Amino acid sequence: MTLTLIERSLPTPKAADLLGLTREIAAGELLPRADIDEEAARFPRDVLRLLGSAGLMSLPFPEEFGGGGQPYAVYLQVLEEISRAWLSVGISVSVHGLATYPVAVAGTRAQQDEWLPFMLSGEALGAYCLSEPQSGSDAAALATRAQLDGDTYVVSGTKAWITHGGVADFYSVMVRTSDNGHRGISCLLVPADSPGLCSAPPERKMGANASRTAAMILDGVRVPVGRRIGDEGTGFPIALSALDAGRLGIAACAVGLAQAALDASVSYARQRQQFGRPISEVQGIQFMLADMATQVSAARGLYLDAARRKDAGLTYSREAAMAKLFATDAAMRITTDAVQIHGGHGYTRDFPVERYFREAKVLQIVEGTNQVQRIVIGRDLTR
Repeated sequence: MTLTLIERSLPTPKAADLLGLTREIAAGELLPRADIDEEAARFPRDVLRLLGSAGLMSLPFPEEFGGGGQPYAVYLQVLEEISRAWLSVGISVSVHGLATYPVAVAGTRAQQDEWLPFMLSGEALGAYCLSEPQSGSDAAALATRAQLDGDTYVVSGTKAWITHGGVADFYSVMVRTSDNGHRGISCLLVPADSPGLCSAPPERKMGANASRTAAMILDGVRVPVGRRIGDEGTGFPIALSALDAGRLGIAACAVGLAQAALDASVSYARQRQQFGRPISEVQGIQFMLADMATQVSAARGLYLDAARRKDAGLTYSREAAMAKLFATDAAMRITTDAVQIHGGHGYTRDFPVERYFREAKVLQIVEGTNQVQRIVIGRDLTR
């Protein structure tokens, strides 16, 4: 499969060059490997290093610390192109940004000077640790405890469903420093080589198998107070703010996956002959393709609108939830229809839409389930 050119409205020639570079890497490096590495459940760390060296892992962060200094609306379109070629890699880029976000937004200047260059170097990989075995959607119920011992926190607990668990270089970890509900949560930056920090075996998932997901176990991990991001008790607002940005990342990933399914379906419909003509000439198929294309465009418009609000310094929590909700639901519908258009072939692993179908499901769950997104939107509308 080749990647069709999507006409985009970009703000600068540099942004256009970044999209061109992304398409080149996606077509030459990601697309040829995706099926093979997904089948083997092989984490493509070398690919992430390549994207890092090309500057594509740090686009929305400040240039003074090694970032790309690009608007979020440009970064998300890069993320969409990556995900169109290989969703697992797109998820990794998005999660790395999520893990870096607390230091970039809430860290002191000294912390930013010390850690952001490492995080944005292209060699480092981050993980974001909020969920726990008994606190998923109810994130404020987390129980991982950080007990202060002089100028060091001693951290014990288990974090669940951690993308890059066991392969990351640093972990942004939400911990409980008091029993004062969501006001008792703090954010700690934990190096991967910390004694007492270890990974459980990777989860055996339905799809996105090249994206490593594992629980992280913290058993008396000692973290200096200087690695706390923000004041004690401010971790939950940091976590929620990071999730707003992360939901836009997942929306862009979903649009990339949906576009890939649409592209594959259009190509197959043109080639597949039934009753003496290509099935692309059958009105029923044309209507399905039309609906798929409309949903892709609508989802792209939603995430770009939210991103432009973010770039303008406006509130965008509701818009991020709407983009994540619509884009991931659309990806599930579109990949389902893509399998249907392919008929029996779509149910086999010889065609990529089977994998797209399995991968779409997780996007309705990560960064807050779509039921949670509806709660976020509804509360914002009625408060």
